[in-house]
Amino acid sequence: MNIKTYAGIPEELAKLETAKIVLIPVPYDGTSTWQKGADKGPDAFLNASENMELYDIETDSEVYQQGVYLADAVSENRSPEAMVEAVHQATKTYIKKNKFVTIFGGEHSVSIGTIRAFNEMYTNLTVLQLDAHADLRASYEGSKCNHACAVYEASQTTNLIQVGIRSMDATEKTVMDEEKTYFAHEMAEDDSWMDSAIDQMTDNVFITIDLDAFDPSILPSTGTPEPGGLLWYETLEFLKQVFQEKNVVGFDIVELCPNPNEKSSDFLAAKLYYKMLSYKFQGADASDDYDNAFEGAIVSKNNSSKFNEDDEY
Repeated sequence: MNIKTYAGIPEELAKLETAKIVLIPVPYDGTSTWQKGADKGPDAFLNASENMELYDIETDSEVYQQGVYLADAVSENRSPEAMVEAVHQATKTYIKKNKFVTIFGGEHSVSIGTIRAFNEMYTNLTVLQLDAHADLRASYEGSKCNHACAVYEASQTTNLIQVGIRSMDATEKTVMDEEKTYFAHEMAEDDSWMDSAIDQMTDNVFITIDLDAFDPSILPSTGTPEPGGLLWYETLEFLKQVFQEKNVVGFDIVELCPNPNEKSSDFLAAKLYYKMLSYKFQGADASDDYDNAFEGAIVSKNNSSKFNEDDEY
């Protein structure tokens, strides 16, 4: 990676000592099973970010002024397990430095490491997964760190909420908590899903976004595109509400599989990342101190039912 700073921001805003935000690229594509190329995702994302306007109209803000440190890429690729552990350790290192830590993959197996780190640092963590696929296999092709296993560990150790699911193996039903799974075909018919999902979250939320959550009509460049996905404004509406109502402690974005003849997917990923930062720091002055509160208060788990008929939305 030859890019010096995220989105070409001034170097004084990109120093680890003063930046509130850390971005860790993980160019890994060791276990994907169809279209290869997710290892090129971070570079494509960073290149698109350099060509993006840095004023966000909706939030009337320039979130880059909070400072964004572009960390060295995690390049470990000897095995899926070694990559996951390297991501896990890198993520924890920056959380301990009191940063808002974000990760851009790479394929979804990257998230096993990121979720593990956040779960160790935050009490009663909710993992919010936006994805076309359930990714709940305990192991796949001989590894527990396959992209098909991306949130299995999270399903066992965190409050996992899955949104946009429309492709899975029948065996994954034995692991899935259907009360906390929002299938795409249900979401198309019941617009209460946003409030319902948020009601089931604990206070601390980590967001993992597989870009195949989006409909391929707006983001075709991903490893396994599935029809019937999320659209841009409904996704932003949901994410904005999550950031407003919960303490989002970090997020990752994965599975950009860039196509040199189709740059709009790269740009959507760049805008999505910047939008999420804008929501996180909306109303915060650049001179304000940041506290990621990784030793945060104990929060009781939320076990509300999906589409509870007694709730008013």
